[in-house]
Amino acid sequence: MSDTPVDSSKRTWLVATGAAGAVGAGFVAVPFVSTFQPSEKAKAAGAAVEVDISSLLPGEKMTVEWRGKPVWIMKRTPEQLESLKKTENQLADPNSDRKAFPIPEYAKNQHRSIKPEIFVGVGICSHLGCSPSDKFQPGAQPSLPDDWTGGFLCPCHGSTFDLAGRVFKNKPAPDNLEVPPHMYLSDTKLLVGEDKKA
Repeated sequence: MSDTPVDSSKRTWLVATGAAGAVGAGFVAVPFVSTFQPSEKAKAAGAAVEVDISSLLPGEKMTVEWRGKPVWIMKRTPEQLESLKKTENQLADPNSDRKAFPIPEYAKNQHRSIKPEIFVGVGICSHLGCSPSDKFQPGAQPSLPDDWTGGFLCPCHGSTFDLAGRVFKNKPAPDNLEVPPHMYLSDTKLLVGEDKKA
């Protein structure tokens, strides 16, 4: 051991500068480490969206965003479900056989959904990407046929869709509305963007 006296002021300076250097290194490291995490943009591009549908009443629709697209979640009334049977012969693709938007197996049915009363669909017209308007009220209305049973009207070029998002014949839209992958986490929680448990 050396018998040289230690300068306490020098020691304090060394400890203080060492601590300041460690804090500075921490500030530099945090942004660097955070670059390894997915950005908010990347998360939004593919992340599934959990939706609480407990307050959704029959006949109401809510919209959430998934992958930058509006996703409609509608709770159909028994009358609205019954109307789907009446439109079968007027539809361009009643069984969703066209493959522009691959439809999940659980939506290959008349109501195009897991639970008949809950419709989940992407609210973008397959023609030019406009967002159709709600036209749930049955009966004659401007731009709609006199025997209208309720559904959606694309205001851009007049494509009409029933309450399962199926396009009517002789309309500009080439396909039905897309049904995104989705699943139920519970009776009141829906996960849009994922349809199997990891």
